[in-house]
Amino acid sequence: MEFTTRPTLTGTVGMVSSTHWIASSAGMRLLELGGNAADGAVAAGFALQVVEPHLNGPGGDLPLIVSSVEDPTPRVLCGQGPAPAGATPEHFAAAGLDRVPGSGPLATAVPGATVAWLTLLRDRGTVSAQEALEPALHYARHGHPVVPRVSSTIASVRELFESDWHTSADQWLTGGEPPAPGSIVTNPAWADTLERLLEAERDAVRGGGSREDGIDAVLAAWRQGFVAEAIDAFARRAFRHSGGAVLPGVITADDVTSFEATWEDAVTAQWRGHTIAKAGRWSQGPALLQVLAMVDEMAAGDADVTDLDTVEGVHTLVEAWKLAMADREAWLGDSAGEDAFPMADLLDEAYLADRAGLIDARASRELRPGSPGGREPRLAEQALVTEGAGADAADGSAGEPTVQRDGATRGDTCHVDVVDRWGMLVSATPSGGWLQSSPFIPELGFALGSRLQMMWLEQGLPSSLVPGRRPRTTLTPTMVLREGIPVLACGTPGGDQQDQWQSVFLLRHLVGGAELQEAIDAPVFHTTSFPGSFHPRASEPRVLVAESRLGDEVLDGLRARGHEVLDQGPWSLGRMCAVARDPETGVLSAGANPRGMQGYAVGR
Repeated sequence: MEFTTRPTLTGTVGMVSSTHWIASSAGMRLLELGGNAADGAVAAGFALQVVEPHLNGPGGDLPLIVSSVEDPTPRVLCGQGPAPAGATPEHFAAAGLDRVPGSGPLATAVPGATVAWLTLLRDRGTVSAQEALEPALHYARHGHPVVPRVSSTIASVRELFESDWHTSADQWLTGGEPPAPGSIVTNPAWADTLERLLEAERDAVRGGGSREDGIDAVLAAWRQGFVAEAIDAFARRAFRHSGGAVLPGVITADDVTSFEATWEDAVTAQWRGHTIAKAGRWSQGPALLQVLAMVDEMAAGDADVTDLDTVEGVHTLVEAWKLAMADREAWLGDSAGEDAFPMADLLDEAYLADRAGLIDARASRELRPGSPGGREPRLAEQALVTEGAGADAADGSAGEPTVQRDGATRGDTCHVDVVDRWGMLVSATPSGGWLQSSPFIPELGFALGSRLQMMWLEQGLPSSLVPGRRPRTTLTPTMVLREGIPVLACGTPGGDQQDQWQSVFLLRHLVGGAELQEAIDAPVFHTTSFPGSFHPRASEPRVLVAESRLGDEVLDGLRARGHEVLDQGPWSLGRMCAVARDPETGVLSAGANPRGMQGYAVGR
């Protein structure tokens, strides 16, 4: 075995891997008490909202995938809220905006994360909301040691908090200063909100209701009660957005009330004896399925293309991603609704073989969407412009630049994977509603999200801003099945890089044979040679971001092929989590990202 930073955990009771050790432990606690993977995921998810407030929050978004031995068909739970009814292109134009801001109440989609977590608990879990939310309530009320990244994130937006987002300053600054790393941070407002939500469950159960009735009562208190009313009232206040405009939001209580998390079929593809399951066209997930197929097409002529320690392997994967992300821009999104083309056309074997044929020995700088089913692609006019970060990102609140050119990271997203002893696996990627996305709502204890920045004001595109339609999210959990049985759940934070980093992991693990931790630890890379999903939607043609551990020979070879290689140091990219189950032996396993000294897997 190659060197790893820690062992791949193995056991037979349960495994949890997440981006914070407290969340992993909270999820494992439920498994220890006899709960299943859904129970553990919910406990971990609510804990993540408290301990990683710079990465996700109750007002954010959540897609997840569930599969089990008992019910193996992978199902996606969509907790991605849509654009509010008042979020029209005309409203933005009247405000003098040519795109959706990267932060502030006007960038808010309807909050979906909390509704989705509770729906998972009701439909697939076994415990009450009180039991699942107890760790989150404890840490919100009594505090937790804050990680350094929270402190630095708050520092980056301190001026904004002090000058305009005063409610955020009241929560996150003490004497004008961010909390010191390791100091105890509480969120009493969120603890109070959790208590009120759980009181609704207790009232329902005391009245003779079932476990499910109790959770429905919590959902009603959120969707139709005091939470929806407080969001409505707060959004009417004007706050500074990225770019400097001071504007109110448009989300209303009716928007919150109308949203329900929905169960959907996963989009799947067969690959190397496995079924890879992803969320639908409202996510970037189908792009991963395209890339794996293109790499296989190239591998038919050169087996080296699957070896990611070679110039040929890295080059091929990066070029496949450029083609898939061009297709993402032209074809993926929720805004076309019933007029959307069949997903089978985008994943058609002959179509992807033609796409793979565009890959040659040189790095492409072109944005080249294809024509699935013979349809003519269309890109947003602004997507065709190559631009830098822009002055309006300077306040630190906008976008999701997981890795900057200097190698520094900023908050974006969390991930959690859980497997239980009965063979249920959950892969979930909660995000949005982070402390720097929108002002803190003191009556509730959380901020709203900024996912609308992923929608274009230009109409007629698959990701155009249309009220009631979901923004195309970068959040993209993965489920892998073998012979119809779930064997692997994985995912990572990272915005546009999420599926790119997952493709590196999957090739190293499922093709290269590396164990979970070994595949997570191995050198990672990605490209930014396509329009970014986050404000200001910049593109960097030919840019390839890589960890130095790929080695000078490989990096120099990539430069010789025309890639603009940005060496980010040895341990800077990728935030992978993964859990697995061997269906023959029942042995469970897990690994977690060591970068940043925060991700952790637990289990036994």
